[in-house]
Amino acid sequence: MSTKLSIGVYAYEHTEALFDGRVAVDGVDAVFETAPLVSDIFRRAIEGHYDLAELGLTYFLRTFDLDDAPFLALPILPNRNFRHSAIFVNTASGIEEPRDLVGRTVGEFTLYGHDAGIWPKGILADEYGVTLDQCRWVIGGTNHPIPACDWIPQPVPDGVDVRHAEDGRTLGAMLESGEIDALISIDVPQAVLDGSPKVARLFPDYEAVERDYYRRTGIFPPMHIVAIRRELAQRRGLARAVYDAFTEAKELAERKYLVDAAKQHMSVVTPWFSALFEKNRRLLGDDWWPYGIGANRRAIDTFLRYHHEQGLSKHRLTCEDIFVPELLDT
Repeated sequence: MSTKLSIGVYAYEHTEALFDGRVAVDGVDAVFETAPLVSDIFRRAIEGHYDLAELGLTYFLRTFDLDDAPFLALPILPNRNFRHSAIFVNTASGIEEPRDLVGRTVGEFTLYGHDAGIWPKGILADEYGVTLDQCRWVIGGTNHPIPACDWIPQPVPDGVDVRHAEDGRTLGAMLESGEIDALISIDVPQAVLDGSPKVARLFPDYEAVERDYYRRTGIFPPMHIVAIRRELAQRRGLARAVYDAFTEAKELAERKYLVDAAKQHMSVVTPWFSALFEKNRRLLGDDWWPYGIGANRRAIDTFLRYHHEQGLSKHRLTCEDIFVPELLDT
């Protein structure tokens, strides 16, 4: 008899084959669910709606400080992104380089220490000497007001000035008006999308900066993992069956781009995509979105260090602490 599982994950192109049935989880009757906002999947996972679910790394790691931590991780990284491009500044603020952020008021999307904020804040500290206590922090929504998140622990370290934006206010508007000097956000401010001269990225040529970061570090920053409830992680073979299915679905998506290169990606609507694909392939290789611990240990260890240094974990966690033991060999 197959195991019945509810799995919450965003509908990416590399999970599409799980939703449409081209890839199945061996021995499992899996029901895949998604949501318009990936954060809704996170919330429902924390509330116990799923057996397995995609979770932002920080949302997942914060549960380890609960009395009864409910999850372990599978080394499936469905969302990853370079994040130098996630730092925006008011162009009248005089911020021209990272060190200029010292003493400034900086907005951050959704919560203190969101996934797309932990990476750039860690990089700012490691590479530019800008630490959290040197800035004042305002938390909120970028283009739409977002109330304070109340379904996950909200640690803030001593000595760091953090407040939530007032009701009805957005960080994007505050940045454009100069009420805050900078913003770290997964969402692009509407002012940038509209071409306003009042808001720009801290790193204007962010692609070159991010490519250089990858060349030096080998890190393609992961944002999310897939979490499994601890009691299910004890079922031998279950975690690996799920891992294998997600891997197969991801490899189908990668293979499509590799095969389509022979036809100059005529199925893709983005012009000059083949040139970008060739450039990325030279840098990132044929498996540019790897799963498994071996290919991602340095990136995960770096995030775990940042999470602890930024006051979001009581203890410095390791891969051995957070991943299902059965998959430590991946």
